[in-house]
Amino acid sequence: MEEAKWYVAHTFSGYENKVASDIQIVVENRNLHDLIQEVAIPTETVKELKADGTEKEYQRKLMPGYVFIKMVMTDESWYVVRNTRGCTGFVGPEGEPQPLTDEEVRNNSLERVSVHVSYEVGDMVNVIDGPLEGFSGTVDAIDIENNSVSVTVSMFGRENTVEFELDQLEKVEEN
Repeated sequence: MEEAKWYVAHTFSGYENKVASDIQIVVENRNLHDLIQEVAIPTETVKELKADGTEKEYQRKLMPGYVFIKMVMTDESWYVVRNTRGCTGFVGPEGEPQPLTDEEVRNNSLERVSVHVSYEVGDMVNVIDGPLEGFSGTVDAIDIENNSVSVTVSMFGRENTVEFELDQLEKVEEN
């Protein structure tokens, strides 16, 4: 069996959650877990400050009107998605399902790429990618979940805290 790929289905506005849950119900009922593996609606957490000073948190859809589906494209899986109420079809040329590229999958945060870090808080690291490539600094904090590292870098005689992605740094090997 071929490998599952991410596809994008277009929905009526406001029907994203309904389409996603309906697809998941059909997958459960027909035992199609091997064909349709995951259904996602990319969201971000937004904090809103109310007039009375209280803070409200809610999820905002990053791409309203679209549902992302990781599936093996077969006649059966195509039929399930295409005939889900509220779904208007797949995104692609002339409605033909077009799988997302690896870069599009990463950009939409659909899959977490596990990064092994060889450094710890307090270690000296070299910046190996980005605008500060070639600089060195000391690791202050590591946030694996959000793919970020806080590093104190000395620039122009001043200490500055800079945020990096996990794979932009490498530990300085001591001789």
